Amino acid sequence: MARFEFIKCHGSGNDFILIDVTKDEALMSVDWSAFARVACNREHGIGSDGLLLVVCHEDGVYGMDMLNPDGTHAEMCGNGIRCVARYAMERGYIARKDILRSGGKEYNVEEAAELAEGISAYAVDIKVSPWSRDFAFFNEGERWLGKEIEPLSPKFPFTALSLGNPHIVALVESISLDELMMLGERVKTLSNVVPNGVNVSLYERRSSRSIFVATYERGAGITLSCGTAMTASATAAALLGYVDMGERIEVRNRGGKVYCTTTVGESIVTRLEGNATFEWRGDATFEGSEFAYKRVEELGEAERWSEFVLSLNRE
Repeated sequence: MARFEFIKCHGSGNDFILIDVTKDEALMSVDWSAFARVACNREHGIGSDGLLLVVCHEDGVYGMDMLNPDGTHAEMCGNGIRCVARYAMERGYIARKDILRSGGKEYNVEEAAELAEGISAYAVDIKVSPWSRDFAFFNEGERWLGKEIEPLSPKFPFTALSLGNPHIVALVESISLDELMMLGERVKTLSNVVPNGVNVSLYERRSSRSIFVATYERGAGITLSCGTAMTASATAAALLGYVDMGERIEVRNRGGKVYCTTTVGESIVTRLEGNATFEWRGDATFEGSEFAYKRVEELGEAERWSEFVLSLNRE
């Protein structure tokens, strides 16, 4: 029976179970996919949008291994990696400006200015590619910017981008969660178009420096927010001229907000800044189908975040 501590945390309302598997070698043998399917369940488990494992690779580089609620691995998660960055910095695993590895790629992370009073924030630089083998609907070397993907829907002008994980995002006048659900479910049937699945987002332009995003996450469904999806949406908006390139763009979502800054040089890089909120600490046991957990300590940050989100809604 595996026993371990965990932290319930979130980035912009995108919530996770965070476990440090470097503290005990025995944790490396746990079936974390099975654990994710049980623990992320909101009816019978702890309830979360995913599982974050803090890992240390053989070369000494710390990183994140993320699992979706269905037990599949995600190459990258912008909200999740900020939570892992905070944890690793606070425990001295990495410096306040350092790197973390996720999905075989390394990401620059650093502590950022508070999002609001008492709301700690962290930043990650994400390299954005306008092409990926995850997209079978266009050829290498092309860019798919604001164009229809006919097998999916002729209605939406999608931009396809890879941020370590694949995204398609489309500008709309007004977001319909019903339409977003339809698109997210539809892509599951299009293995000839997106062979490894894809995250689908719709975004609204609020101003030259503000957008609003909603996302259907691959392996999770519609969530309050998705860090890489907000990054992909802000990047697409900048590439298409809907927001100011090189400026700090406010990206709102149903869970809160982050900031994204896109720069284009030899490559496209977007910096994602946002909260990493630790809500409570718990203990869990797991083996096979046996799972139990208990709350051990409230960490006092959930109320501050709720007040912050309420202040956004009043603006």
